[in-house]
Amino acid sequence: MEDNDKFNLLISTVIITLLGGTLFYNIVEGWTVLDSIYFSVITLTTVGYGDLYPITEAGKIFTTFYVLIGIGIIFAFIRAATARRIHRKSTN
Repeated sequence: MEDNDKFNLLISTVIITLLGGTLFYNIVEGWTVLDSIYFSVITLTTVGYGDLYPITEAGKIFTTFYVLIGIGIIFAFIRAATARRIHRKSTN
């Protein structure tokens, strides 16, 4: 697989992960779409302000796995984006 294809796959994976979290929190926790995407982003970027948190058992279980899997995806994306930028700078 070409580097550009891998990068695009990572972008797609990040988007799907965030949309999946948004949909889950919207349905299960009953949060607005804005609150759901906000929580998904701050959770996966490890900011975690604490103003929102899951209250249902399903939400707590989902969040546990969401964090474990999602943080890896986000870090892989950041790593790939950084490597891509460094590579572009070094070829110019």
